Amino acid sequence: MNQLVPTYPMASLYVGDLHHDVTEAMLFEKFSTAGPILSIRVCRDLITRRSLGYAYINFQQPADAERALDTMNFDLMKGRPIRIMWSQRDPSLRKSGVGNVFIKNLDHSIDNKAMYDTFSAFGNILSCKVAQTENGSSKGYGFVHFETEEAAKKSIEKVNGMLLNGKKVYVGPFMSSKEREKELGDKVKLFTNVYVKNFGLDLTEEQFLNMFTQYGQITSYKIINKESEKTISRFGFVSFETAEAAEAAVKALNGKELIEGKPLYVGRAQKKAERQQELKRHFEALKIERLSRYQGINLYIKNLDDTIDDERLRKEFSQFGTITSVKVMMDEGRTKGFGFVCFSSPEEATKAVTEMNGRIVGSKPLYVALAQRREERKAHLTSQYMQRMTNMRIQQMGQFVPGGFIQPTIQAPQQRFYTNPQMSIRTRWPNQAPVRAAPPTQSPYPFMANTYRPIAQVPNQNMAIRSGNAHVPRPITGRQSPQEQQTFAQQRNKSAPFKYAANVRNQQPQAMPAALPAAVRIQGMEPLTASMLASAPLHEQKQMLGERLFPLIQSMYPDLASKITGMLLEIDNAELLHMLEHGESLKSKVEEAVAVLQAHQAAVKK
Repeated sequence: MNQLVPTYPMASLYVGDLHHDVTEAMLFEKFSTAGPILSIRVCRDLITRRSLGYAYINFQQPADAERALDTMNFDLMKGRPIRIMWSQRDPSLRKSGVGNVFIKNLDHSIDNKAMYDTFSAFGNILSCKVAQTENGSSKGYGFVHFETEEAAKKSIEKVNGMLLNGKKVYVGPFMSSKEREKELGDKVKLFTNVYVKNFGLDLTEEQFLNMFTQYGQITSYKIINKESEKTISRFGFVSFETAEAAEAAVKALNGKELIEGKPLYVGRAQKKAERQQELKRHFEALKIERLSRYQGINLYIKNLDDTIDDERLRKEFSQFGTITSVKVMMDEGRTKGFGFVCFSSPEEATKAVTEMNGRIVGSKPLYVALAQRREERKAHLTSQYMQRMTNMRIQQMGQFVPGGFIQPTIQAPQQRFYTNPQMSIRTRWPNQAPVRAAPPTQSPYPFMANTYRPIAQVPNQNMAIRSGNAHVPRPITGRQSPQEQQTFAQQRNKSAPFKYAANVRNQQPQAMPAALPAAVRIQGMEPLTASMLASAPLHEQKQMLGERLFPLIQSMYPDLASKITGMLLEIDNAELLHMLEHGESLKSKVEEAVAVLQAHQAAVKK
């Protein structure tokens, strides 16, 4: 038998049990003390952007990740102990069950750290968790995943049956749900404890015992009387010496009427969790059966007038076929504005949807569609929302390539990655040497450092030439004065068929180029493509373009490179990409900017 060997990324950590308010910045502040960090990502809900309670941290060096795991596991953040483990992208190690043990009958005072300290003596632990309720209290059981199977076997041998905080604990191999169900099935066949109910209030203990003694030797029995405010209920348990006797009693007595109209129930005694699981499976099966029965014939109608009741709704839809049920949903005698109509065939339902959707009944147009499960409806709405957000991003960015519009990855409204500014940038090409980001103090163009701000306040996010209005947010500061901007705008007006205003944000209606360059290549830098630019956050796009523009402009005008780069970055991203690809276009724009600066300097001297 081949044992699975851990294959987790040695420099990547999973951090779980996080408070919902913990952000990437908080995690960076804490974990950066262990060593340089490449990236941090708190996983969030796609729609609400609420934290899912876990995050991933990528270190530059495996030793730093190991140090953080050893020294910070179970530290408190926002009042909660965090749980750190190696990030395992391949789920086969977790799902295999190799090295995984299950512990139950834990005292409620034992938490993750106490259990970790207890079991770490037997080997390296990949993860350790005590199951908790929603309010954070222990459920009395937990799991420990060791790096090797030998460590797991050793922990079972040493700890199983020991007293932990005064309670005798069980430690055994972890079993998957399928294995548990199989074991449960075997227990169903072999049971000795029987549960009995519906035998009335008049049956004595002696009569109760005599009713079961004929089927085999009884080791114990018990009748329990449960009183509530209105009723008194009785039930009991009978434990047989053999499974055969228990099975014979169930077969003979279950369903027998001791009280008229109330059949006796005799069956295998179950734990509460097991009974709840069985009931859940039963109701799920009924639900699936009901949904499959009404699939394609049940209609959902909303936007109902307040005067419409069941009879009126039936009357409106009866012309399309045989109706099996009609229901207008009510709340304290008032309509909720929606209801359901069920037909006898899918053809009738389809005809009703076609004819009635949008028809005015009473004073409102109806919305009619096939009824969906809540999960299906939620998935459909989520898909629509994501598509709408994608289309909005495409329109805002205005990027076009020969194959069609680029669909960038949907980013969070705020920064999702907290990145160390002095980290090494990983390249996307294996043959290219990684580029070392220059520290802020050594930047070849200081004006670029820490000067970009998000432009969410601006209605149109396509960058245009800005004027000197102090109330208009500027993504780049310290570039040129308002007079320079106005002169630059006037210079461009000479060849433009439209007019610029002097003190408002203007946008030139540019025609997108037929095709953007495949990749802009600047010596010593990572190639830049349109898709890379589109997938980057808005506040980083100008940074990426500026880093490639500056050395080109510096080779032409070293003294004015900073100001010229800032002026050109106000142009639309698509045109900047075109300029980087075509040197003549860039040279023309640079000469134009130089003329504007010289004209402004001459005006100032006068």
